[in-house]
Amino acid sequence: MRNDKRTIASRQIKSITYIGIVVNIALSVIKVVIGSLAGSLALLADGVHSLSDVATDAAVLLGLRLGSKEPDQSHPYGHGRAETFSAGLIALVLILVGGAMIYYATMAIARDEVTVPRLGVLIAAIVSIAAKEWLYRATKKIAIQSHSPVLYANAWHHRSDALSSVAVVIGFMTLEFGFGHGDQVAAIAVGLMIIWVGVRVIGDSLRELTEGAVDSETVERIREVINADSSIRQWHKLRTRTVGREVFLDLHILVDPDLNIAAAHEIAESLENALDEQISRPVNITVHIEPDVPALRK
Repeated sequence: MRNDKRTIASRQIKSITYIGIVVNIALSVIKVVIGSLAGSLALLADGVHSLSDVATDAAVLLGLRLGSKEPDQSHPYGHGRAETFSAGLIALVLILVGGAMIYYATMAIARDEVTVPRLGVLIAAIVSIAAKEWLYRATKKIAIQSHSPVLYANAWHHRSDALSSVAVVIGFMTLEFGFGHGDQVAAIAVGLMIIWVGVRVIGDSLRELTEGAVDSETVERIREVINADSSIRQWHKLRTRTVGREVFLDLHILVDPDLNIAAAHEIAESLENALDEQISRPVNITVHIEPDVPALRK
């Protein structure tokens, strides 16, 4: 069942990422062409930003390919951390994109650059906002369902593109009202937001790489499943960690000391199946069985 979960999630991740590649290529062509014809540096930069999303889409697919490999002798816990490294890479791209937006916007203000508003620029930006916000929401939904750190990071890269288009729209509107630096100011604000998201994604990746426990909601669900098994008299030493999209956990359970080995093993097997069925993520479980005697009770 764990492999079934991984397979279904991988298909969903691939599908939304391929859709993202098509949308990003189309948007980048539209923005570059209209930006060139209208003389809009803001829209040209936005088009390059859309093209950069194709690179992060490729990082998602590469991380998925490497992370989905079966465990082997050199990687007995699987290759899930490849997805985590890919998420970190995309986060770095986000930080660089945000920094570049702030830098170029600041330089434009320093040079007192003002562009003439063009209707084509506004239309292209609005189309980009609609397309990339939809792509962000669809990608984020699958990322949450599959618990994929690299897809979650890529979802925010989609939103960063939508936000940069928002800056273009704000710039267009402020030019109409006579404020020539509105798009640069908006770009600086958006750049700061993008950097903050990138830092947060890197923090999540580092937390996993330093063996951080799974989220509190999943831990609580694990506790509920264990407590629901009447054959388990007591339990302790529950430890959890994540490897990519998978949860690894181990714990000690106390059972009737008069049970034979086969019966005790059946309790552990039943617990493993229950956790695998009731936890949305693929689960790898190690159960240590102990007799319910005073010396071992907590």
